Amino acid sequence: MSGAVPPALRPGDRVALLVPGSLEYVDVVLRLLTAGVFPIPLDPRLTPVERDRILAGLDPTLLVEDGITLTELAASLPRPGLPRGRPMHCTSGTTGTPKGVWSGLLDDDAARALLAEERDLWGFRADDVNLVLSPLYHSAPLRFATGTILAGGRIVVPGPFDPAVVTEAIERERPTTMFCVPTHLQRLFAHWDEHGTPDLSSFRLVAHAGAPCPAEVKHRLIDLFPSGSTWEFYGSTEGQFTACRSEEWLEHPGTVGRARPGRLLTVDDDATLWCVVPDHARFTYYGDPDKTAAAWRETADGPAFTVGDHGRIDDDGYVHLDGRREDLIISGGVNVYPAEVEQVLGACPGVRDIAVYGVPDPAWGQRVCAAVVGDVTEDALASYAREHLAPPKRPKTYGFRDDLPRTLTGKVRRSELG
Repeated sequence: MSGAVPPALRPGDRVALLVPGSLEYVDVVLRLLTAGVFPIPLDPRLTPVERDRILAGLDPTLLVEDGITLTELAASLPRPGLPRGRPMHCTSGTTGTPKGVWSGLLDDDAARALLAEERDLWGFRADDVNLVLSPLYHSAPLRFATGTILAGGRIVVPGPFDPAVVTEAIERERPTTMFCVPTHLQRLFAHWDEHGTPDLSSFRLVAHAGAPCPAEVKHRLIDLFPSGSTWEFYGSTEGQFTACRSEEWLEHPGTVGRARPGRLLTVDDDATLWCVVPDHARFTYYGDPDKTAAAWRETADGPAFTVGDHGRIDDDGYVHLDGRREDLIISGGVNVYPAEVEQVLGACPGVRDIAVYGVPDPAWGQRVCAAVVGDVTEDALASYAREHLAPPKRPKTYGFRDDLPRTLTGKVRRSELG
């Protein structure tokens, strides 16, 4: 259903949000969760093809695609209170088939535990001002924004990331917290080198995640912001794993921290990371019991899940990542799954074979590239990508080959493409 708010949304219903982030957006997310209704935050830039494919298995009760519907929806819902679950964010997975991460309705005790664990870790409080740098359809910025609001604080949403606009917001609003990805920091530091660094003394918490942070960026972050204010954490759409003060990182270079409270992290013989979580942090992939079963296993300490990341845990309990999910590209803090891009561009007329891969990029961390076999031009591929893929997923570079390097079992050797 799209365009009109139904007479009543029932607990367990799902509402797809396809509008830009704003103060009202966060208010509606909290109102929905208070009513036991699950928002599905999505990139409003998704093409119709992408949107339909993602939502096909999620059966939303309502699609919100404009500000008028958002306002009407807010008026029909209770004021923000205790969230009865988590927003249903979508993750593509390495198969390229988007799935909703579903917490289900939580009882009061579990709902209070979910709220408390974020509040206790990050210390959200009534005098906080959270500066939102990332799109609110991503899980981390939405968690920080909702946590701040629920603690009685306020949020500032400057709009699409622009270093000059963010700098003005820092000077005007005096934020106390912000979540960012390393690309944000790189662009801010470059802007400040040219125009001067603002007064950063108001910050008590600057958390970054989403992509590996270059050491030089990390050191500058520590130097510029107040002592003890900077953190890194490691997590995924499915769940949160670690948190790490920058001072700990200095003592354990390269770590992403130790297990968050209530978590237990282990590695198996293949160096795959597994995480035991509290009951309120468990999840399923909506409508996909097979994918859910593959993500979980029973352990002596309780059910544990994995997202396929590889790493090691040192003698002091600090996690070091050796590799993110297989083939995952992280560009500007956005996860891009080659299988999804290949699935879409493989349907472009003239393409016989295609492999998508990432290469290092000084500004974005990684750049999305494609190796193509077929009778097709770069212009035709770029046009097809604009029609069918959101901007972060569109290859920035196309290379044309007679064939793709493959193993004896047919798997593309992506390491030979860059």
